[in-house]
Amino acid sequence: MRIVIADRNLMPHRPLLEEALPAGTTTSWHESWNEEALAADLRDADVYVGGRFTEAMGAAAEKLRLVHVAGAGYDGINADALPAGVICANTFHHENSIAEHVAAVLVALRRDLLGQDAALRTGTWQSPVYSPSTPQPETLRGATVSFLGFGHIGQAAWNLLRAFGCEGIAITRSGSTDPGLHGLRWAGSTERLGDSLTEADVLVVSIPLSEETHSVIGAVELDELGPAGLLVNVARGPVVDEAALYEALRDRRIAGAAIDVWYQYPGADGKAEPSALPFGRLDNVIMTPHSSGVTAETFRGRIRDIAENITRLTRNEPLKNVVIPAS
Repeated sequence: MRIVIADRNLMPHRPLLEEALPAGTTTSWHESWNEEALAADLRDADVYVGGRFTEAMGAAAEKLRLVHVAGAGYDGINADALPAGVICANTFHHENSIAEHVAAVLVALRRDLLGQDAALRTGTWQSPVYSPSTPQPETLRGATVSFLGFGHIGQAAWNLLRAFGCEGIAITRSGSTDPGLHGLRWAGSTERLGDSLTEADVLVVSIPLSEETHSVIGAVELDELGPAGLLVNVARGPVVDEAALYEALRDRRIAGAAIDVWYQYPGADGKAEPSALPFGRLDNVIMTPHSSGVTAETFRGRIRDIAENITRLTRNEPLKNVVIPAS
């Protein structure tokens, strides 16, 4: 069994993966994605682990049986390029890391830690103890959190926020979430999104991007969230209308936001503005580079899934998390 690996996020865990693979397995690691080099290396490979698969790679892969993405998204895999009989699988394990990120940014926003930090760096003690005009900040206890999307990410975030004493509402496309099962105040379909926002102190966006959900959060919805409301987006940028979000933050029509997913992304050099609009000039937004799920814990879990599927492949057992079945 020969495996070609081209995912830089797995490099720190190379010993863990190689130790977990079946005996007799050989690996070929690529620190960066190079189509020509990968196509040449795939000629006698049984498994490819990586986030991009092209027509040229498929044409060269004469023995390939499995393409395994080291993450949830597989939009970089050209399904038409997969040779006959090749399966594509994915893996998750990012939900707990994203949940921790959601909790951390909400504590920071609710307690204005960024504002206090910036002020103290200039010698100003921005605290009600020293400045009576500064309001006492709120904790998360008692806050109502509306989840737009309640899959494995939304549920993991809710399980963590419940420990802070929050109340929860789940909004999904199907509206099939059982509120009693999850300890929620109530749950409903996207038709009740507005109702959830008027009740909520916080909106956590974790719904997949589709034609139906593109810009599902716009100016109207942000106004329903209101001037004390907070938004956290860990889904995809365009689920929230770019201009509407910027204007609502700029004009203080919502109190703040934590944005981890964006409207523009960089190339290999990692340099690019995340939006055509100047979010970076705002003092009520926490900006992170799509990193909420990028932790060592996440990739250790993904390593285990990949190794298990490769072991299953050697035993001719059914694979887990198949997203593109063999043609």
